[in-house]
Amino acid sequence: MAKAAGCAAKLNPATLDRVLRKLPRQIDPNVLVGFDTNDDAGIYRLGEDLALVQTVDFFTPIVDDPYLFGQIAAANALSDVYAMGGRPICSLSIVGFPEKGDPAILEQIIGGGLAKMQEAQCSVIGGHSIRNEDMLFGYAVTGTIDPRRVWRNVGARDGDVLLFTKPLGTGVITTALKKDRAQPESLAAAIAAMTTLNRDAAAALQEFDRKADETPRIHAVTDVTGFSLLGHAREMALGDPERGIAPVSFEIDHAAFEYFPGAVEAAREGHLSGGLKNNRAFVSDCASFAGPVAPEYQDLLFDPQTSGGLLVAIDAQSGEAAVEALRKRGVSARRVGRVVAKRWPLLSVR
Repeated sequence: MAKAAGCAAKLNPATLDRVLRKLPRQIDPNVLVGFDTNDDAGIYRLGEDLALVQTVDFFTPIVDDPYLFGQIAAANALSDVYAMGGRPICSLSIVGFPEKGDPAILEQIIGGGLAKMQEAQCSVIGGHSIRNEDMLFGYAVTGTIDPRRVWRNVGARDGDVLLFTKPLGTGVITTALKKDRAQPESLAAAIAAMTTLNRDAAAALQEFDRKADETPRIHAVTDVTGFSLLGHAREMALGDPERGIAPVSFEIDHAAFEYFPGAVEAAREGHLSGGLKNNRAFVSDCASFAGPVAPEYQDLLFDPQTSGGLLVAIDAQSGEAAVEALRKRGVSARRVGRVVAKRWPLLSVR
């Protein structure tokens, strides 16, 4: 019942980029993070030690089970708050549902989302619904954060290492599902990851970073969703020169990632979403691939992820200790690349 599944239903990043670049910067000094750098969530300062984290995320069904769809949509929306280093506290649901749709399906979708929100200890306090031929579901989530301890998607430094906290391949697997070609074990692994909150990953990183002295060891964090690993890496690498955050370049090792069972085969068979093709068109001019990187792995790095992992730029001396801290929390983190001084192309994959 969905033309495009999950985060693969996002607008073409090139279209969105053209629109956002024409909008004026906001002057309010309490807006600590706005839409300027395509960050995961906005930050609005309320006081010296308290700020709000706010995000909104909704999409079309990505699995056939409505309860699981609700859970995945909730986990995906919550992820933006975790990626900033915040704690989600309350949310508003967003529903689009066919006028003649089965109410039992809607009940299951909302029930799945509520269960995941309760797991995150994030209260659902209202919402809004419309009639819509395509099913849509998600949340606007509000969290709290110390404004002095915000993780942004920019700030990576020359010499940092890159960590990633989930496998890749949800897009190709769910595209195969739409064609009745997804293997049960592939789908089960992808669903398990998509319904897993990034809470434990964020908590492990926060606990690790608090042990540092005055200089933070974690320099940039983002969650990888519809714009793909390379799309979100591009945003991280671009920096924010207007605020003194210099652009950098990333060297990425495609063999260092964990891929979902069957994801490579699904990519090789051509189960590629429209979102993947949009991502490649938008990012490919600033990304290069070494000869040994097979086409299916290139596809997976452009693959839209739903409720994906955290991509982290961290001080090189702290990388292995951070991976160990994540693994103690049950997070299968991996070191997947490093940050170098800016050069062209911004992203080099080997």
